Amino acid sequence: MPRDIKTLILESVTLVEARLDALLPNEDISPSTLHKAMRYSIFAGGKRIRPLLCLEAAKACGATPEAALNAACALETLHTYTLIHDDLPSMDNDDLRRGRPTSHKVYGEGIAILAGDALLTEAFAMLAQSPSNERYNVGNYVRELAHQTGSKKLVGGQVLDLEGEGRELSLDELRAIHNGKTTALILASLRLGGMCANCSSEQLKSLSDFGNNLGLAFQIIDDILDITSTPEMMGKSIGKDEKVQKATYPAIVGLDQARSEARELTAAARASLNVFSAKRQENLLAISDYLLNRNY
Repeated sequence: MPRDIKTLILESVTLVEARLDALLPNEDISPSTLHKAMRYSIFAGGKRIRPLLCLEAAKACGATPEAALNAACALETLHTYTLIHDDLPSMDNDDLRRGRPTSHKVYGEGIAILAGDALLTEAFAMLAQSPSNERYNVGNYVRELAHQTGSKKLVGGQVLDLEGEGRELSLDELRAIHNGKTTALILASLRLGGMCANCSSEQLKSLSDFGNNLGLAFQIIDDILDITSTPEMMGKSIGKDEKVQKATYPAIVGLDQARSEARELTAAARASLNVFSAKRQENLLAISDYLLNRNY
């Protein structure tokens, strides 16, 4: 049986945050304001889902978490940069993130932008410290993360998201946004975890299929929670998608159909892990169930 998901998350958070603390510049290093802002957002809490997926992918492929720990930290650092920039007035204009004021509300827009820039750069420095193995080296890791988070994937999805505000989008157009803005980093998390564990091509394809389906299901649930949850539960503003006339799954297909599609995608994600033994896949399966049924 898989271990309790809350215990799994807590152990991963503890491991990742200790390494992040060691890898990131201390607040007393000049320019201290920048480093305080970076740490303010990094250590604001959160479930650290992307690092968790990275570490569990490595374990599914037979490695210890240590093999993928720097990659896991890089993913969380890059993810935090995207959150800082997403919250800016010129983007989603949010005042609340993980239950406290967003970076630009505390440090001003200029420092928030630069903190995001610095975290993006530090992410690749962290990733470059990941050990090479028989099949993959640092160059492979860096290319993977750059591909998944560049103009054709994550950043491209953010652009499509901005351009889609106030427009009536098709379901295919919405999937393109979600696959770029959300799925790409989840996919990178699983692929990098496998690569750091010297995974086979069959294992890498399995993790990729898992990530593609899980990532879209994750964003559909986020779309649903933006309607059904509360700011206290989510730790951020809700209802903003409707206010800016942003296309979402519930807006296009309705809540019931959105939930149904999230369940179908999760089932497809789970089925893709059959190349792993029952023991090796059980934690990833538990995470997929947790993400599907979460309420924040």
